[in-house]
Amino acid sequence: MVPADVVNEAGVTVVDVGEYLDHDEWEVALDLLVDLNTGWRPPAAWWDLLINSAELMLLADAAARCRWGRYESIHGIVRAELRLLPPTEGGRRTPIPGKGILRPLWDVGRRTAAGDPDLLVARIWAEPAPALPPGATGPVRLGPLSPALWRHLQPGMTITMHEGRPVLGTASIIEASNLH
Repeated sequence: MVPADVVNEAGVTVVDVGEYLDHDEWEVALDLLVDLNTGWRPPAAWWDLLINSAELMLLADAAARCRWGRYESIHGIVRAELRLLPPTEGGRRTPIPGKGILRPLWDVGRRTAAGDPDLLVARIWAEPAPALPPGATGPVRLGPLSPALWRHLQPGMTITMHEGRPVLGTASIIEASNLH
């Protein structure tokens, strides 16, 4: 399913994956296949195969990452650099779990009929750490509940993260593509 010319950021190709499979390094091969999504947009069926493989190997974290990849293949990608406010400035006192569990509200620039911010829900996947500590800055992927309402985002735009009314962080958009 992977085009022969796909190369990820580390220079890995499908040929490299085959070599690991030849040596029964199934978990390494799976990790490499997940990372091959940087050179092409895999279809949902490809992610389904990886999800099934991860589940058969009892790799819950890998299966969760594959489910996230499947979501992005269907709905599009939003990547950003998130800067959390420190607790001393009213920010979170606990880390943001990195596996798409937290679903905060985001001000992406839309307004209600009354002129108030129209806050939208999106899950957060922290990269590559398992969590983003209070007051930290790091790369994240966002999984909007309504991706079509995020289509206007462009690299360089800033959006704000909320849990209730106060702003808890700001995110600078790195990539927003194929949102639907």
